[in-house]
Amino acid sequence: MKTSPRRPLLFVALILLAAACAAATNAYYNRDKPHHTPEGFRNNDIGVLDPKGFWTWQAERIRAGVPKPPANNYQFPQAKPDVAWLKANRTETTATWIGHATTLVQVNGVNILTDPHFGDRASPVGFAGPKRLVPAGIAFEDLPHIDAVLISHNHYDHLDIGTVKRLAAQAGGAPKFFVGLGLKAWFADLGIDNVTEMDWWDKSSYMGLEFNFTPVQHWSKRTLTDANRTLWGGWLVKSPRFSFFFAGDTGYSKDFAEIGRRFGGVDLGLIPIGAYAPRWFMHDQHVDPAQSVMIHRDVHAKKSIGIHWGTFELTDESLDEPPKKLAEEAKKAGLPENEFVALMHGGMLRFPSAP
Repeated sequence: MKTSPRRPLLFVALILLAAACAAATNAYYNRDKPHHTPEGFRNNDIGVLDPKGFWTWQAERIRAGVPKPPANNYQFPQAKPDVAWLKANRTETTATWIGHATTLVQVNGVNILTDPHFGDRASPVGFAGPKRLVPAGIAFEDLPHIDAVLISHNHYDHLDIGTVKRLAAQAGGAPKFFVGLGLKAWFADLGIDNVTEMDWWDKSSYMGLEFNFTPVQHWSKRTLTDANRTLWGGWLVKSPRFSFFFAGDTGYSKDFAEIGRRFGGVDLGLIPIGAYAPRWFMHDQHVDPAQSVMIHRDVHAKKSIGIHWGTFELTDESLDEPPKKLAEEAKKAGLPENEFVALMHGGMLRFPSAP
């Protein structure tokens, strides 16, 4: 009996397909956790999010004549933080907005950076992609020694390889990097092993602080083939007398009410207010200022700073619109004046009563 010449080819194809499926398997998969899938991760409210409308949005922008970002930097007024004082500070709790999602938080003598990005572009390449339009509020060289870094997810405007390498090589030793499931391998490829990888609701202690990884509604992707393979989230950090919540990047969801319920409130919220237009494309992945105010209330923040605006022009609203809309929405919601603020780049809040 003759063997069909097609059978070996079919057998090889099946082997390759099986190998591809095996490669796609989520090594962290836990069937008892609803946000885990065999291939990666999903959101609590809306499931898997991997926006497909990008090119439709771009075509609409061209038809509508949406202007390109200006060639020159935006002329935002910038604060001039006392970098010598920040470097010496070991007693006061402070929060300094550096730009986009990057904030320096000093608490309990520990220097923490959120989603550090000091690069010129939010892009996988240096010659194209969203360009930094406003200088960082603190130059990288003027930072105090960074003890801990919080990474919310792996998008290029939140995880910058150049900045990560510079932090790992800082004088005095690399910081501890806190990341979601699946991202530890990315750091290992850079030769960085001082990394703590966490799932939603996990907690870890470091330098007298408690680091909690929380759900938010977003997605992850860094290449054409890794959508939602690594876990995104927010960070709630607690000391004995001060706590703050960093939301990273997120659409609005029930997760924030649950965070408020579990932790009972925070002293400071770092909440995104920008990159929200057009709403038909952005509403699941990025909150608008009205929803930012809702998050502020859901997590019971005593004070909040608006982040994720004013640095890279990522969406259709103008770079200076989010703080104006935030002020309108905060007033509409009846928040006390200055309870939820948008700082100048380099602007700092001090919490002198906290250690």
